[in-house]
Amino acid sequence: MIKQELLDILACPKCKGPVQLNETNNGLICRACNLLYEIRDDIPIMLIDEAKPLEQEAKP
Repeated sequence: MIKQELLDILACPKCKGPVQLNETNNGLICRACNLLYEIRDDIPIMLIDEAKPLEQEAKP
């Protein structure tokens, strides 16, 4: 589990904006870039090339 102190200093490497834990606590989300950075073995993988795009919510 990522400690809050670490979350407070982590930033998206692409836009330098804030990141937050996803609902399942296995990744960090940048809402501005719409990217998910995975957490593997309690280590956030903050590489732009490794980030996964978030799925867009369906709009009516």
